[in-house]
Amino acid sequence: MGEQLTIGELASRTGLATSALRYWEELGLLPAPDRVSGQRRYPPSAVGQVGVIVALRDVGFTLREIKTLLAPRSPAGAGWRELYQRKLAELDQRIAQAQVARTAIAHGLVCPHEDIFECSKFASGVAALLAGSSLEEAHEAAHTHEETG
Repeated sequence: MGEQLTIGELASRTGLATSALRYWEELGLLPAPDRVSGQRRYPPSAVGQVGVIVALRDVGFTLREIKTLLAPRSPAGAGWRELYQRKLAELDQRIAQAQVARTAIAHGLVCPHEDIFECSKFASGVAALLAGSSLEEAHEAAHTHEETG
C-alpha cells in the first residue's frame, strides 16, 4: 500500500489544522481517505491536493468555487474558464475599489483640518455617499466641490 499519512502528518506537512482537513473532506474537496483501525490515511499525493486548494483559496476562490474547479473536466465543459473570468472581473472590481479607498485615505492624510468634520470636502463626500453615490463618485464630488466651492 506504500506510505500513508495520518491526518496529523498531512496537517503538519501542509500547515493546516486537522479540523480544516476534515471540513474540506466533508465538503468533498478532498477525497475520503482510506481508514486503518478507524484512522484516516492519506496518500502522499494528498499534500499536493491540499496545496492546490490553498493556492486557489489564497487567490480568492471560495470553497464552493474550488469544488467546481476540482471536479473532473469534460472536454466540452468550459465552466472553469467562466469561473476564472468571473473571478478576474471580481478581482478587477475589488482592486478598483481599493485604489479609490487608498486615494481617499491619502487625501485624508494631507487634509489641512485637524478635525475631519470641519473639512468641507469630507462633508460633501459623505453627503454624496449618503445620497447613494459610490465611494469613487463621492470622492469625485468632494473634489468638484473644492473647485466650485
